[in-house]
Amino acid sequence: MQDVALRAGVSPKTVSRVFNEDPHVLPGTRSRVEDAMRELNYVPNVLARTFRAGRSSSIGVAVPDLVDPFFASVVRAVESVCSLTGITTLVTSIGDDPARERPVLESLLRSQLRGLILAPVSEDQSWLSQWAEHTPIVFVDRAPVGLGADTLVEDDRLGAYLATDHLLGHGHTRIGFVADTTHPPSTRRRLEGYRAALADKGVSFDEHLVAEEANGRQRAAAEVDRLWRDPEPPTAVFSSNARVTMDLIPALRGRNVALVGFGDFQMADQLSPPVTVVRQDPVELGRLAATRALARFADSDGRHEPATVLPVSLVLRESCGCAASG
Repeated sequence: MQDVALRAGVSPKTVSRVFNEDPHVLPGTRSRVEDAMRELNYVPNVLARTFRAGRSSSIGVAVPDLVDPFFASVVRAVESVCSLTGITTLVTSIGDDPARERPVLESLLRSQLRGLILAPVSEDQSWLSQWAEHTPIVFVDRAPVGLGADTLVEDDRLGAYLATDHLLGHGHTRIGFVADTTHPPSTRRRLEGYRAALADKGVSFDEHLVAEEANGRQRAAAEVDRLWRDPEPPTAVFSSNARVTMDLIPALRGRNVALVGFGDFQMADQLSPPVTVVRQDPVELGRLAATRALARFADSDGRHEPATVLPVSLVLRESCGCAASG
């Protein structure tokens, strides 16, 4: 900055004012400073600015998988909200290993974020309390354990109930529940909804119809093979999330089985047959999370509200056995 100031014949403070678009800088002065910046290839030291301000101009976003259509939509929505206020987003993927959560998040939090939006994978977030004292943390899709914080989730239990009940209405009593893991609270709530729908229709729960390791195409295919080795294989399948649904589709081809998935995804309505899904609203989830995190940064003394539950709905297509809609 001092080099730019010397080249332009101004003070370092004036260089700072030009960079921060202070409208009170005279046009001629602004032009000289901008020319000097280009000539010297000046790039502001963002880290130094962070130290001076005591807080970065970034919101952190940590999700299990950036490739997952649901979490990708959440991240894009957060970025859209933050960009309107000139705030950048620092995005990271935690993965499915609970042991990675703490080191990944601590590395992110050391950036002195204005807030963190988090979909956790471990069973205990109490260690985040020391960070939550000065950094707003908003949980999405999965509620924290051991920590009071703003939480935004979907109605997982109801969505799974609606999907399973619909398949039961088509006459299916052997309905497989397929997940990539049953560890996350969201998946456990969906399993609860699945079991509740069976119970309400007088259908016994069969643990052999629950597949918990359909993580990726090869494992999904292996779980499908295992289910179909049962003397009474399923005639329908409920998939616990969009990523699992996409991995299941090749494995289910040719098996004449009904399918409903939790979570819509691109091209789901263009497949043959089009896939019936429980529709979530990840865009609204991300928008609300970003808005909440920024509001908490502006007013850190506000009380945490009870978890906000966003509604879901069943979108009927043909994979469940429904006829094509005109």
